[in-house]
Amino acid sequence: MTAARVRTRPELRKQRRQRSHGCWNHLIAAPLWPKHGVNLGTLLRTCDAVGACLAVPRYPWIPDALNQGNTLRHRQCVHWVHGRADRWLARQRASGSAIIGVELTDESVRLADLPVARGRTVMLLGHEIDGIPPEALELTDTAVEIPMVGTGHSLNVAVAGSLVLYKLAGLS
Repeated sequence: MTAARVRTRPELRKQRRQRSHGCWNHLIAAPLWPKHGVNLGTLLRTCDAVGACLAVPRYPWIPDALNQGNTLRHRQCVHWVHGRADRWLARQRASGSAIIGVELTDESVRLADLPVARGRTVMLLGHEIDGIPPEALELTDTAVEIPMVGTGHSLNVAVAGSLVLYKLAGLS
């Protein structure tokens, strides 16, 4: 049995995409009711890993939160949502995007059963305590649940969003 060889950074860079992806082409993570800033930076890092964009509300504290959590330190695909989140979602849906809400509903599909995103898809994340507001939940095409066996009720936004992004991107 041979020992595993660790690939060098130049080898990894050569293997991955050669240039940035085009924004708004395929997959958008949308934590539109953020509670904790550190989760946004972590989610932004996951967006880079899967080739997704991040859509966030224009709150004064969010740029700092993104900078603190993003350890890549290069330009990221971030888009600012101005005004009401439900109106932004309605515009995305009208333009042909599928809206996938990460939320526990009677009709939620399990994460393992969620298909890979084939067209432009917005993954909607709610507030960590209150979830996705009813007016926004009405705009979703599908809700996905992340099964849990522990005592907690939910995962934080960064962890839940990362799990669903990897599944939608076809990388899990």
